Amino acid sequence: MSGTSLDGIDFAHVIFSIEQNKWDYTILEAETLPYSEDWINILKTATRYSDTALEELNENYTDYLGQEITTFIKKYTITQLDAISSHGHTILHQPEKGITLQIGNLKKIASITKQKVVCDFRVQDILLKGQGAPLVPIGDRLLFSDFDFCLNLGGFSNISFEENHERIAFDICPVNTILNHYAEAMGFPYDAGGAIARTGRIHLEALNALNEIPFYKANHPKSLGFESVRDLFLPLIEGYSIPIEDKLRTFTEHIAIQIGQTLKEKSGRILITGGGAYNNFLIETIKKHLPKQDVIIPDSKTLEFKEALIFGLLGVLKLRNEINVLKSVTGASKDHCSGVIFTPN
Repeated sequence: MSGTSLDGIDFAHVIFSIEQNKWDYTILEAETLPYSEDWINILKTATRYSDTALEELNENYTDYLGQEITTFIKKYTITQLDAISSHGHTILHQPEKGITLQIGNLKKIASITKQKVVCDFRVQDILLKGQGAPLVPIGDRLLFSDFDFCLNLGGFSNISFEENHERIAFDICPVNTILNHYAEAMGFPYDAGGAIARTGRIHLEALNALNEIPFYKANHPKSLGFESVRDLFLPLIEGYSIPIEDKLRTFTEHIAIQIGQTLKEKSGRILITGGGAYNNFLIETIKKHLPKQDVIIPDSKTLEFKEALIFGLLGVLKLRNEINVLKSVTGASKDHCSGVIFTPN
């Protein structure tokens, strides 16, 4: 799994079991391979690439991903794999235009790894008039049903829950795509624990402008891509001549407000995962806006590798020819079994 926060590629060796229609999992070895500075710069700017340049990038990234998967397998002497389930990395995501592109999903990934590969999970949903995202909620339903709500704080925040016997899920707002951007401007890869944001002040005019972004008034299903950060969120924030500390503090408050608005008046147990769960100041601020929620942060493996875990499950469901994408979540014309299976030559 590689997410929009660009912190690296998540690898997880997972065993799934199912008994009496109840799924369970064990995460064995797991680690994140940080991207080099070169890869970060490439992936950040690729949204502006020409079609030809994107094709070349896809080839190069597939080579890179295949080699790193192979290295992970050899490092931990992993044998008897049923399959590699790979998300790739999202470069373009404009579902309203029928566009989504995850690089690293070319057929040669199976030849490089010499393993069966299940990948390219989002394209089919777009063809069925869905958002192509979020896809994690099927895993929330099957693996984390003990929680009323599942909130992920990654490059973007997204939420998943049951409503009227249907799984509902959607993106809420940017998180680490913005917070990391401003931390990097101060020479840090991220704002560790939210320490910088904690020293800043809320700029009310900027906060109010952020809260008025039309996306927040749209009904779900809805999703965000890096393009929205580049073209909307960052230009809006940059319209205010305020210190970076204040930008971080203001956006942290914005995240918490939008999550609070999403779960307004709702009570229950909420599972929070993703890199943002390590941001203590962000979690404190979110809790203030969720007074009726019992906030649960899980063990470190689940916290860090939940998305990789669930894309593993999507791959298993594809191999079993079972539904792995829900129309109630993405807005597609039907529930479906998404993904492509490649076998090594």
